[in-house]
Amino acid sequence: MRFLKFEREAFEKLVAEAIDELPEQFQEKIENVDIVVETKPSHEILKQQGIKPPGTLLGLYQGVPLEKRGLSYANVLPDRITIYQEPIEILCGNENEIKEKVREVFMHELGHHFGKSEEDLSL
Repeated sequence: MRFLKFEREAFEKLVAEAIDELPEQFQEKIENVDIVVETKPSHEILKQQGIKPPGTLLGLYQGVPLEKRGLSYANVLPDRITIYQEPIEILCGNENEIKEKVREVFMHELGHHFGKSEEDLSL
């Protein structure tokens, strides 16, 4: 199967652009969030998320949503948003589609950080 493949650095730049496009009030609220790019989700992650082939996972939020944090929330590892490069590249047909999909996936996962459910984000 042929698909448009970015060098990792170029793909990470698309993710950085999606972050930079956020309004300042949202950027301030993602201080304790690591945003990473991985090639594709591991079999373990797919199993944990209940995704079976040929299903695909484009991104993943792992952490404690802002609204669920209480006074005892301290000394914890940062939340993590992972963007999976290869599934996005396979899904999209050109550079513009990839750029838009990266932005969409990032915003979707960031929505989870702000406490939105899958149902809320699907509307």
